[in-house]
Amino acid sequence: MKKLKVIEVKESVFEDNNADAERLRAQLKGEKTFLLNLMSSPGSGKTTTLLALAKELEGKLTWGVMEADIDSSVDAQTMINAGIPCIQLHTGGMCHLDADMTRQGMNEFGRKDLDLVILENVGNLVCPAEFDTGAVKNMTILSTPEGHDKPLKYPLMYETCDILVINKTDVMQYFDFDKEKAVEYAKMRNPDIEIIFISAKTGEGVADLAEWLLKNVKEWIKD
Repeated sequence: MKKLKVIEVKESVFEDNNADAERLRAQLKGEKTFLLNLMSSPGSGKTTTLLALAKELEGKLTWGVMEADIDSSVDAQTMINAGIPCIQLHTGGMCHLDADMTRQGMNEFGRKDLDLVILENVGNLVCPAEFDTGAVKNMTILSTPEGHDKPLKYPLMYETCDILVINKTDVMQYFDFDKEKAVEYAKMRNPDIEIIFISAKTGEGVADLAEWLLKNVKEWIKD
């Protein structure tokens, strides 16, 4: 009887993507461009946070946004209307971006003059966390209406992210959201994760988030 040959396709896909992501990071390092992969569930306030950041980053660096969606160009148009360079990426039904898709977006963007590019990934707490996009840092947003237990339910998202932004603090009092528990659960998944509380609507904490970005971009492009 012939021996059955088993191919671990998923493992191979991830290995290929990880290698491609490393090549993209090396390319970005040479071009002195910092790529941030922004992930969260739909409605957490990704786009509103970017609009709030625009006010804090003005005159401090050049930046743009790549909006990834299954369909539509609503968020990208919002960025453009606000005067932020932006390109729309349609994933054709896929719930995430990988390194090759990100590279295609960067090439089509054609803005090698930017210090910072923020990739607003597809709204999803599962698939985007599985694929290395080639970004320098990963950021996730958790809004207070979602609940403080999200790190327990979606561990990989918090394990892969460098910073957690807890948004919509202005309405925290109306929801059963425990700040201490949110921090505890996030640190349980990733002891090194940085956590910043903000309200993208009121501007609370946005300056601290901008400072984190400026510090990391400066460190990336200084060499």
